[in-house]
Amino acid sequence: MPPLTDQSLQPSGDQSQANSQANIGLDFSPRRLQTPLDKMTRSSAGKRSYTKTDRKRGRYIQARRAVGKPKDVAFDATFRAAAPHQLGRDRSQQALAIERHDIHDKVRVRRAANLILFVVDASWSMAAAERMESTKGAIMSLLLDAYQRRDQVGLIVFQKEHARLVLPPTSSVELAKKALINVPVGGKTPLSAGLLLAHRTLTQETRHHPEIRPLMILLTDGAGNVSVSNLPAQEEAHRAARAIREENIRSVVINMEHLSFDRGLAQALANELGAPCYTLAQLKADTIYQMVKSELENRGY
Repeated sequence: MPPLTDQSLQPSGDQSQANSQANIGLDFSPRRLQTPLDKMTRSSAGKRSYTKTDRKRGRYIQARRAVGKPKDVAFDATFRAAAPHQLGRDRSQQALAIERHDIHDKVRVRRAANLILFVVDASWSMAAAERMESTKGAIMSLLLDAYQRRDQVGLIVFQKEHARLVLPPTSSVELAKKALINVPVGGKTPLSAGLLLAHRTLTQETRHHPEIRPLMILLTDGAGNVSVSNLPAQEEAHRAARAIREENIRSVVINMEHLSFDRGLAQALANELGAPCYTLAQLKADTIYQMVKSELENRGY
């Protein structure tokens, strides 16, 4: 059995259902997303979330003993470390005798950018038009905030027989509007194609921009029925989900299934992603926004 890859996201099959389009829902005033300091060191900065940085720019918040060659000497901490030992050191050639183990580097913080990638099931199984409208409204609202905070928002849509990156990661409001207007709905559900494209998009972005903090928001009922390989559709989708989890990409699943018909497929997919799963009743633009805010604040950053 060949391995699952994302080289081809367009499986074969006939599809007779026509596409339709959903309007962009009403946006709302975005509220600032603030995340606490993380434990990672980043090399670049955005404006939303504080993160530690190795660069000699940013706010100096503390010092730590230098490891290897000092990069950004914290003179105050270095002097304090050396001061108690002056009586026992040779100061004939200098006012203050400093030894290698006294030297401390500065720990600085800058603001890091987030990348929020929406991965949306636009098939007929979702009765998608009005739900897509709410999703578009949420994306536009997040994008308005991203424009101010140097964050990025992207959108992948999967329907019929393939997945498409209809909005590459951007903070351009105008580009987003143009892309969102033309998103169609209808057709089959190539769930694994959507997940594979999300995996490829997010890993490429983090490879090119290591400072980016990715978060995938997956809106689906979890019922894939189109494969990109010879694997069964659900097994293939779960394998793609595990690949995303193995990359340490944070995810959230919004279950689009009606509660009275919920087969637990979205929850099973969330389990593979290591992600929380929210219900259809929570799918409102402002609720999505609050959920994203909570995830950025509480899940490891």
